[in-house]
Amino acid sequence: MGNFRLDGRVALITGAGGDIGRAMARAFAAEGAAVAVADIDAEAATATVALMRADGGGGREIAVGCDVARAADAEAAVAATVEAFGALHVLVNNAAVFPPPATLPELAPEVWERAFAVNVGGAFLMSKFALPHIARAGGGAVIHVASQMGRVGNPGQAVYCATKGALLTLAKAMALDHAGENIRVNTLSPGGIATRGMAAKWGDMAAAERHWGQPRHPLGRLGRVAEVARAAVFLASDASSFMTGADLLIDGGYTAR
Repeated sequence: MGNFRLDGRVALITGAGGDIGRAMARAFAAEGAAVAVADIDAEAATATVALMRADGGGGREIAVGCDVARAADAEAAVAATVEAFGALHVLVNNAAVFPPPATLPELAPEVWERAFAVNVGGAFLMSKFALPHIARAGGGAVIHVASQMGRVGNPGQAVYCATKGALLTLAKAMALDHAGENIRVNTLSPGGIATRGMAAKWGDMAAAERHWGQPRHPLGRLGRVAEVARAAVFLASDASSFMTGADLLIDGGYTAR
């Protein structure tokens, strides 16, 4: 059996004020990791840390305000993590924006640019500053949170699909570049997940399950944030020690059709 424990490891998770990132942060802490919770919404990051402490985190968690599209913010978030915990072993690039539906003629250039700046540029900037520290620590893992939409198209989501598809090949190239430093780089691709954002998009969670979960996912439902979090723990841990340059789909069969 693989070892899913993260004792002695330090993780930095972006977008950890949202439902999926928050579940990841709590799951990493439960497996023994020290966790830096980064989010553009500093109050949301602080709320995640409060939940982790209520879980019994023991003070090995910090909140960091960070716009991953800004180089200075990305560098500062990595520096704050290393200063707090003395090292960095795992980076999870989870921060993302989901633009409203639009075809390319309808899409404002600034929306396209912001989506790439956050979804792809953020992964670049965070990785740029984190990788030397991960190498210095003896190796570890980088996880880009992509999407099943990186493998398939969906009407009105060209920019989102393009950004998530870019992460798949970014991870492959990074995996080759950094294998010699004992750094594994993979993507994690969730399908439709039951989050507050999903409920807001459809009006409520029941409608989201009815219109998006059941008809689009062969397993007949939306995924749960805990299911994505467990997959992230797997990719961060020694349980996935022979896995790099790969994409782990947690999509309820969405792409199997």
